[in-house]
Amino acid sequence: MACRLLFGACQMEYSITHEEFHRFRTLIYNESGIALSEQKQSLLASRLSKRLRDLGLETFSEYYDHVMSDPSREEFTRMLDLISTNKTDFFRESKHFDYLRDRILPELEQEKRIRIWSSACSTGEEPYTIAITLFESVKNPAQWDFKILASDLSTRVLAKAAAGTYDEDRFRGVPPEVVRRHFLRGRGVRTGLFKAKPHLAATIQFRRLNLMDERFPIKTPLDLIFCRNVMIYFDRPTQERLVNKFYRYLKPGGYLFTGHSESLQWVDHPFKAWAPTIYRKEC
Repeated sequence: MACRLLFGACQMEYSITHEEFHRFRTLIYNESGIALSEQKQSLLASRLSKRLRDLGLETFSEYYDHVMSDPSREEFTRMLDLISTNKTDFFRESKHFDYLRDRILPELEQEKRIRIWSSACSTGEEPYTIAITLFESVKNPAQWDFKILASDLSTRVLAKAAAGTYDEDRFRGVPPEVVRRHFLRGRGVRTGLFKAKPHLAATIQFRRLNLMDERFPIKTPLDLIFCRNVMIYFDRPTQERLVNKFYRYLKPGGYLFTGHSESLQWVDHPFKAWAPTIYRKEC
């Protein structure tokens, strides 16, 4: 542990040994599926050092013991929050929302019911974009039964998502009239902020879920699962287990959307490749 001056104060820097890194690496992989390469050792130390300072601990071994001895697992969840990467935008990879609008919703026109899971929702831009697409794409939204489950491993980003409040610059590229229809503009001290309107919020249920769990608390077969830009952090065996779990929760004819940087080419799974990064469970 070293000390450097930062704005006149002593800021403690912690170094992590190779053995300590491998203990955390194994724990994180087993619990979250995130595979940290050897090159992530310094990044892990940087992300967790503030937590050691806050707790008054001197070594990463002490912090590991602290995480493992917490029966509530709150510290483990906090640790995962610190190492998780959460970057997203409204209408990111927009062709998926075009496909939802142009192909999937017309298939369900007679039933007027859709169940969607945003399985790694981060700060919420994805599930709110899904909800916007639903409301913007059908003639009489009040006649439809929309339900979106939005989950993430990180409680920190879930709290942000559930609040549904975003800075104005998050809506770059979204037509202003769409923003007006679905978000309330802040006034006074909240100028520059936009909050999701009740019709959007009522459509989405936010819940903490770990994709590494063997079973998910989902009782109704789903029409569509979004799992985008998450599996790039998993090794191939973890990807394979996850994709096959997703298959069980989709109804026949349901879809899985993955990120444009992800491919299931080398993963053994029962899906039929339907379009780029779109897979279907055949009837």
